[in-house]
Amino acid sequence: MTLISALMIGGLLTGGCTSAATGTDTSTTSISASQSDASTTSTADSTTTAQTISDTAAAADAFLQTLSDEQREQVTYSFDDETKTTSWSNFPVTFVERAGLNLSELTEDQQTAALAVLQSLLSDEAYATVSGIMGGDAYLNENSSSTEDSLGQYYIAFFGDATDSSAWEVQFGGHHLGINATLDGSTDSITFAPTHLGIQPAVYTDADGNEVQPFDGIYTSAFAFYDSLSAEQQAQLYQGDSVANMVCAPGSTCDYPTGTGISGADLTDEQKQLLLAVIANWAGMADEETNAAALAEIETTLDTTFVNWSGATTYDMSTGDGIYFQISGPNVYVEFAAQQGSAGADVDGVSTSGWGHVHTIYRDPTNDYAGSATQQEASGMGGGAGAPGGGEPPTGTAGSAPTS
Repeated sequence: MTLISALMIGGLLTGGCTSAATGTDTSTTSISASQSDASTTSTADSTTTAQTISDTAAAADAFLQTLSDEQREQVTYSFDDETKTTSWSNFPVTFVERAGLNLSELTEDQQTAALAVLQSLLSDEAYATVSGIMGGDAYLNENSSSTEDSLGQYYIAFFGDATDSSAWEVQFGGHHLGINATLDGSTDSITFAPTHLGIQPAVYTDADGNEVQPFDGIYTSAFAFYDSLSAEQQAQLYQGDSVANMVCAPGSTCDYPTGTGISGADLTDEQKQLLLAVIANWAGMADEETNAAALAEIETTLDTTFVNWSGATTYDMSTGDGIYFQISGPNVYVEFAAQQGSAGADVDGVSTSGWGHVHTIYRDPTNDYAGSATQQEASGMGGGAGAPGGGEPPTGTAGSAPTS
């Protein structure tokens, strides 16, 4: 087990349950004493974009101070370096080379300082989700008899100078995680487009005996939206019981399909807010001001944003093959796709298919990477159709959703 895996399992994580209406996490994330001492002020103490940018820049600088000159050169790139678009994917890190430094090759103090950057950037809820994703990978790495070697490996990179006065990006991720957060102190803005969140398995038990379910908040908010629809609206939304593969896989280019399903114009004001709560799982990962600004911008084009859904119509992970949904509009694209099968994840008594192995993507067609670079195919194996998590658009025939 790598040191980073040990850190993940040894008390960094607790899973969170997110309320359907607000996306608010009802649990806390436990941090070991050494991590608490080394970390900067977390976003939980920040309510403004400017404070989050300042805190994250300070944490990034503190992390850089722990590195050698050679390591600092490895972790930093120019802001507009195209590497930021080709070095992340839903593929394992053994297939697509990530940018920056591998946390498993750092000292424990350096790892703690790297994770402090995430703590400063993310809300408590988002940090719990990200920690839960990493814990799931660590769980498989520890317990599975056939997982690939990349589980438990995470990379961190900075594009541009970490500062509170100009634009720079934090890139962090591995197989089931790919955060691309652009922070711009000159405009007081933070964007997480594009970002990949994935999970395998859906539920696991950590080293302290706690049950961790990182995507419960996403599932809960998604079904709150689905259940708010009338039968007629569900018939517009529903594409069939066959769960689709991803159309726009992480690390790939995308034509942003739209026009399928139900449009925001066909939703009530309450239903629009529930849809925004779903989107907030990706677009609302920072402080209150940042999240409110991002969702307010998305709300302006919600009437021309379309949502479609296939697969299960009730939140019951004991049956069926999970769900697929797509939210596609002028300035938001979210895709949530069950990954059929559990290849490379053999753990006695644990099922990772359907509900339990999921890849998602969040993108902004107008502002990916804050406009600093144009998405190219990931290096190594491409992230598009035919890849793990890649595929074709939903093929089910639109119609009335099943009653169960």
